[in-house]
Amino acid sequence: MADPETPATNQGPVIISSSSSERAPIIYFDGASCFGHHNGAIQIELAANLLMPVGAAVRVDVVQTAHLRCSVAAALALREALDKALAMYQQGQKQPVAEEIPVVKN
Repeated sequence: MADPETPATNQGPVIISSSSSERAPIIYFDGASCFGHHNGAIQIELAANLLMPVGAAVRVDVVQTAHLRCSVAAALALREALDKALAMYQQGQKQPVAEEIPVVKN
């Protein structure tokens, strides 16, 4: 029997239906407000900050933007995708700064 915590390694190419791509919601979040598991499902609550004016001041309200539920295998796949995206981001930050062209005075 396959281990439910290990993603299958030989699944072949994944084809995403073009009819679902345009309808998928974009979920923005500033953090994960809480997490846990229940009956084998990973549970993560995503939250975003709202800035609310209060007179001359600003109050920060935190609102839930998504309730993420997935299998352990899907959570591992998501973690791998996040790790790879962060590595790509860090690699882009290490790009050498363009050399300045010296000013020539005649």
